[in-house]
Amino acid sequence: MKKKIVIVGAGTAGITVAARLQRYYGHNLEIIIVDPQEKHFYQPLWTLVGAGVFKHEDSERMQKDVIPPEIKWDKRQVTGFSPETNEIIVQGDMRISYDYLIVAAGIQLDWRKIKGMPEALDAPGVCSNYLPYGSKKTWQEMQNTTEGNAIFTQPPMPIKCAGAPQKAMYLGDDYFRNENRRDKINVIFASQGPRIFGVEKYRNTLEKVLERKQIDTRFEHELIEIRSDDKIAVFKRPDDSRVEIKYSFLHVVPPMSAPDFIKSSKLADQSGWVDVDKFTLQHIRYKNVFSLGDCSSLPTSRTGAAIRKQAPVLASNLINLIEGMDLVARYDGYTSCPLVTGYGKVIMAEFDYDGKPAETFPFDQSKERYSMWLVKAHLLPKLYWYGMLKGYA
Repeated sequence: MKKKIVIVGAGTAGITVAARLQRYYGHNLEIIIVDPQEKHFYQPLWTLVGAGVFKHEDSERMQKDVIPPEIKWDKRQVTGFSPETNEIIVQGDMRISYDYLIVAAGIQLDWRKIKGMPEALDAPGVCSNYLPYGSKKTWQEMQNTTEGNAIFTQPPMPIKCAGAPQKAMYLGDDYFRNENRRDKINVIFASQGPRIFGVEKYRNTLEKVLERKQIDTRFEHELIEIRSDDKIAVFKRPDDSRVEIKYSFLHVVPPMSAPDFIKSSKLADQSGWVDVDKFTLQHIRYKNVFSLGDCSSLPTSRTGAAIRKQAPVLASNLINLIEGMDLVARYDGYTSCPLVTGYGKVIMAEFDYDGKPAETFPFDQSKERYSMWLVKAHLLPKLYWYGMLKGYA
């Protein structure tokens, strides 16, 4: 009898690992992907869409065109899990059984944790590259901004693509300079965190970039409210005091967390993430359950590059489990963040669980380089569509 694998989520993680499993087993395995989304997005491109480099259409495909052939697609929404009976629960309180489960449900954007945020998204001056079509508005608002404060926010960690908030800011600064507006615009980076980046090697360069660009950094400032009628952003400080800043342009990155249907399940750890071993990606308590990507408890940055290294480890370990062998593949926490510091400039940050650089190229990747811009803008999208999602990379 064929083994049945259910994958929750048809994003980067779900499709990448599905493609790898199918390439290994062919028709000898039943794979079902459960996800209601009709479109698939290459989200790392949204930063560049928001700066006018690409069109939004360059970042999207129809889901049916990227799900590997022969894999079943169930379009119902997952609402819960029953790991004791090896079932997931979908809308209508229906159940889908599995022999093995892979949870790759992504991350939840908690817009409503910022007071006034839902209304502000439709208001002039407010935008976010984290919305599926939000980068279009980012580009429009950037072009419309001629003076005042341009604020770029970053919420508490963890968030997906932790470098994206500052990438948007660097590109905004560059655009305002190119349009000879920068002397009338104060660019502010307001982050809940205490510093610009966690890994020292790359932080040292980024601090010089901030100084060169004369960015007004406001660390330990958490956005908690937007008064869009008055164009005022309200931030909370560690001492619980409040800071109000008037804005002309406000790029918002929302707080994020595990999806609610994971938080409330027996698969979750105390913080709500799928509780897996950080090396094998196998669930701590339910040995036929695995997880990868943004919804997992893996203590690394949530990026597509991390998933590219997690997927082969998960696939290898799941295959070994099915075939009665030891789980020997190990994930070392590798992740990558192409830090766009302006048009044509990228610092290619790569590091592991210990925060140690794990660089690919034979040169100092902490320096801004045009070659890494070419990798970010042109090579990585092709690697994604034709490599990762096909199970090759």
